[in-house]
Amino acid sequence: MPSLPVPVVTIGLLIASNVFMTFAWYGHLKFKEAPLVTVILVSWGIAFFEYVLQVPANRIGHGHFSAAELKTIQEVITLTVFVGFSVWFLKEPLAWNHLVGFGFIAAGAFFIFHRWT
Repeated sequence: MPSLPVPVVTIGLLIASNVFMTFAWYGHLKFKEAPLVTVILVSWGIAFFEYVLQVPANRIGHGHFSAAELKTIQEVITLTVFVGFSVWFLKEPLAWNHLVGFGFIAAGAFFIFHRWT
C-alpha cells in the first residue's frame, strides 16, 4: 500500500489540528452564558485532540520542512481556518483591513519559502 507524501500528511494533520484549536480557543465565545471554568475545561478537552494531531504533524514534517517552514505553514492554516470559523460560526464580518493584514502574513510566508540564490 503506497503511503502519502510527507507534505500531504503534514498539511492534512495541521489542518485538522487547527480546526480543533480554533474551536478550543474561540468556540466558547458563542456561549458567553457558560461558566468560565466550564469553558476552560471543555477547551482543554478539545485542545487535547489538537495536540494529538499537531505533534505528529510536526514530527512527520520536520526534515522535509524546516521548523520555520512548519511554523509558517501552521500560521497560514490557522488564519485560513480562523477566517472561515469567524465568518460562519461566529457570524462576524471580515473587513478589508483584516484581508490586508492577512495578505502581509502571506507575503511573509512567501519570504520563508522562496529559495533565494
